[in-house]
Amino acid sequence: MNKRTAERRPLQSMTGFALASRDTPAGQVAVELRSVNSRFLDLSLRIPDELRIAEPALRELIAGTVQRGKLECRVSLRAASAGEAPVAIDRAALQRLAALDAAVRGALPGAAPLSVGEALRWPGVIAEQASAESLLPAILDAAREALADFVATRAREGARLAELILERAERIDAIAAQVAARAPELLAAHEARLVERLRAALERLAAGADEGSPAAIPLDETMARVRQEVTLHGMRIDVDEEIGRLRAHVAELRRVLSGPGPVGKRMDFLLQEFNREANTIGSKAAALEMTNASIDLKLLVEQIREQTQNIE
Repeated sequence: MNKRTAERRPLQSMTGFALASRDTPAGQVAVELRSVNSRFLDLSLRIPDELRIAEPALRELIAGTVQRGKLECRVSLRAASAGEAPVAIDRAALQRLAALDAAVRGALPGAAPLSVGEALRWPGVIAEQASAESLLPAILDAAREALADFVATRAREGARLAELILERAERIDAIAAQVAARAPELLAAHEARLVERLRAALERLAAGADEGSPAAIPLDETMARVRQEVTLHGMRIDVDEEIGRLRAHVAELRRVLSGPGPVGKRMDFLLQEFNREANTIGSKAAALEMTNASIDLKLLVEQIREQTQNIE
């Protein structure tokens, strides 16, 4: 599978398992794949020394399909038992032995002819068991089957992870919509309480002032300044921009999850932006309701982050 094909595949989990085997004259070869989470592709191969020739081809095959995950590939060979292993005669070696036997008996007419047992024990007459090179096609065939099953398993789990993430994204969007609808009312109420407290404080200060003190600033002028400061404060704690960006991130999250994989690194970046907006909303909170909304947002972002750690 080339890079372009890999980029078109469905979203995948980084955890998976698959096993495939093939029967050969030397016995049964099996290829097992299993993976867990990792930021990058961490591929390890466990192959018997006699089959080590298959390692380069296996690495190329797996790396062309899998992008992320700590993946272990195990190759094993269960040798055929004596009763199962087929015996093959090397006819060319047997013909050479027959020619030698005829030449010896021609020179030594009294020499006894070779017995069947002696012929079979002659080096090379019985073909050697399959070499590693001859087993390579079977190993790669089993690896391709295991890899196809492995990718399908990871895709199914990836689809389930996407559902969980999207469910939490919908809750984030709902909280953002609620905050956007309530923010003007909460901000106006906060400003009204602040103005009222300042008015009461100024009135108490004016009532307790000594008659001989310098003339105080008129209450109306003082309240105008207070309202100006409160308005500026309201601009500093306004969260409209953060809410807008948060909802834009939700839309981008939906787009990313509906497209092909791999998406894990893109998701990591998006979650940083989600967390930034949630923290800013919390720092600007002008009411308990907005503080609680910020806490809920950060909790949902963390839950998405936990699920994203499983996505390729």
